Amino acid sequence: MIPPFVAAAIQMSSGAEKSANLEQAESLIAEAAQQGAKLVVLPELFPFLGKVTELRKNAETMDGGTLERMRQLAIKHQLVLCAGSIAIEASNDPNKVVNRSLVFGPHGQTLSTYDKIHCFDIRLPDVTVMESEHVRAGSQLSVSATPLGHVGQAICYDLRFPEVFRHLTEDGMQICVLPAAFTDKTGQAHWEVLARARAIENQIYVIAANQCGLYADSIQCYGNSMIIDPWGEVLARGSSREPGIILAEIDLAKLRRIRSELPALTHRRLA
Repeated sequence: MIPPFVAAAIQMSSGAEKSANLEQAESLIAEAAQQGAKLVVLPELFPFLGKVTELRKNAETMDGGTLERMRQLAIKHQLVLCAGSIAIEASNDPNKVVNRSLVFGPHGQTLSTYDKIHCFDIRLPDVTVMESEHVRAGSQLSVSATPLGHVGQAICYDLRFPEVFRHLTEDGMQICVLPAAFTDKTGQAHWEVLARARAIENQIYVIAANQCGLYADSIQCYGNSMIIDPWGEVLARGSSREPGIILAEIDLAKLRRIRSELPALTHRRLA
């Protein structure tokens, strides 16, 4: 039986300067650990959040410095650490990267790896992003058994695709870690309602760690990182513009109680 524990969503304002981003991440991870967090989630593309056309130039390999630094931080602070996501060089495609999220355990072991499945391709009047031109989409879902429960992974735009979360739940997910760089425009309209819906539909905890700054000189991120319980209650929320640490208690006994009292997952009639 896993006792209740504290989780942290780390809200960052990453930019194009990798060293500054890593210093910010390391400082916030250390502070979260000092405040008792055992599960920490960083935002999407936390080491480099610049123009999507520059992702390949700033990509790393799986044995690169950023992931090794995150591995050592997991060991140092005895954390289950979701290292947000990072641009990793795509094998067999010199022109693209994969948008990859890794979860490290407290001994530095890699518990799971996930490549973002849904690329963010939009053409709104004031926001245009074509992630698929530079990012190779993933194809495999990921749920891992961690010392703190079964953790599923999704990244940002995946939030709009409920089938992802249902499949993860069918694979045993209790907690979803969701690194994001959700834009201000779409965030104001959809961020909370989508995150709460995914938690309610699947009776899971959602730890949504968002970016909050301006990137690529024109795209404002929404912030408002959240931790949501399986009833859909927002347990904690970040600001819209400031980096910070969002803390809340995760209690898997509460999850089991909600699933028992309202067993919607067992009432499904269409597979």
